[in-house]
Amino acid sequence: MTETDALYAVSPLDGRYDGRTAPLSPYASEAALMRARVRVEVEYLIALADLEATPLELDLEERDRLRGLYDHFAEEDARLIKKLETEGHAGFDATNHDVKAVEYFVRHRLPEDSDASAWIHFGLTSEDVNNLAHRLLVRDAVDEVLLPELYGVRNALAEMARDYRDLPMLARTHGQPATPTTFGKEMAVYASRLGRATGRIRRATDRLSGKLGGASGTYAAHVAAYPDVDWPAFAREFVTGLGLEFEPLTTQVNPCDDLAALFDAFRGANDVLLDLDLDMWLYVSDRYLGQEAVEGETGSSTMPHKVNPIDFENSEGNLSKANSDLGFLADYVTTSRLQRDLSDSTVKRNIGGAFAHCLIAYGKTASGLSKVVPNEQVMREALENTPEIVGEAVQTILRREGQEDAYERVKAVTRGKDVSLEDFREMFDELDVDEDVREELHALTPVGYTGVASELVDDLE
Repeated sequence: MTETDALYAVSPLDGRYDGRTAPLSPYASEAALMRARVRVEVEYLIALADLEATPLELDLEERDRLRGLYDHFAEEDARLIKKLETEGHAGFDATNHDVKAVEYFVRHRLPEDSDASAWIHFGLTSEDVNNLAHRLLVRDAVDEVLLPELYGVRNALAEMARDYRDLPMLARTHGQPATPTTFGKEMAVYASRLGRATGRIRRATDRLSGKLGGASGTYAAHVAAYPDVDWPAFAREFVTGLGLEFEPLTTQVNPCDDLAALFDAFRGANDVLLDLDLDMWLYVSDRYLGQEAVEGETGSSTMPHKVNPIDFENSEGNLSKANSDLGFLADYVTTSRLQRDLSDSTVKRNIGGAFAHCLIAYGKTASGLSKVVPNEQVMREALENTPEIVGEAVQTILRREGQEDAYERVKAVTRGKDVSLEDFREMFDELDVDEDVREELHALTPVGYTGVASELVDDLE
């Protein structure tokens, strides 16, 4: 798409964000779907030739020529298929049917003396081709584009976790000062969560399934032509040969529970990143994180000093849009009136859009992470200015020493009050405890009260 075209695009995915969504074009465009359909039709034709029951024969040269139709699928091929659908070509009337246009395209590309024409799309319904084509595209989009981006974000988080494992930071629960942590440990939490989320995506992708059962999932046309062939076994071998699991029980449509599981898995990963984006935004707001200023960039049209966390904000917006789309898709594609209705056909064309919003978001989160640097001085000052957070440690140590009212005593000194370490030390001096316990209490500081946060980073795989 030219820059001028992008300016007039209806969707920002093909306009403003065209450069960011381009990696999905080989898997989510109309031309990509055409190519995938050609692949299914060609491989099915070759599989029929391998059946002893059929008289169809294809030598190695013919097979290579057929596979070249999708291996070397070009823009002119996509335009020809579209022409066959909308205008007609080479003696074929306009089909007004996208899969039939693919069938005619394959037939048109066969040599005039080929005996294979009658066997193209033999016994199939359009959904036999579509369900396989869509899953091949979805699988490759996940494997080649989306998961690598998520792995990159996860690796960046893991690197930050290890680099800043010892950097103490005030935690906040309910938005209020709480037991300190380390910045590295908090990044490790997100790296761990994202690792599990990508694992769910990986497993869901590996479980994508296909069907080849005909108009009502009964192999009726196949059996009518060749009743002695084990068509379910043939279908299983064909579908698994494409790298998909086989779905034996279907109507005309593949039930799409597998796609719904994948969409839900992506929503889970996106929820992790939404949580991360919000936290990083707040850390920037609290000045716990500084941001790299890009030379020449404008942060505000009126306030020249501003460096806004726009990457995290942009990611948040795109993740939210993606999750809305993915939720709709997961709910919609699993339903079909009786044995088939066509409403899912137009809906499935929007899978690429949902994936595109994911891709934009993943890139923006990665960009945001690459620009932030922890501000150690601000973090330490925040800890030193909230000495009341050692109250948890104080009352826990006193409980260990058998003082039943330890919690209440510390609460009376700290809750809702401005306290200092000196206030605590005066309290310690008045306690009826052994001197070594008193020394233990005096040694407590907010900066040092991080438990084993640093060591927990080692739990990252």
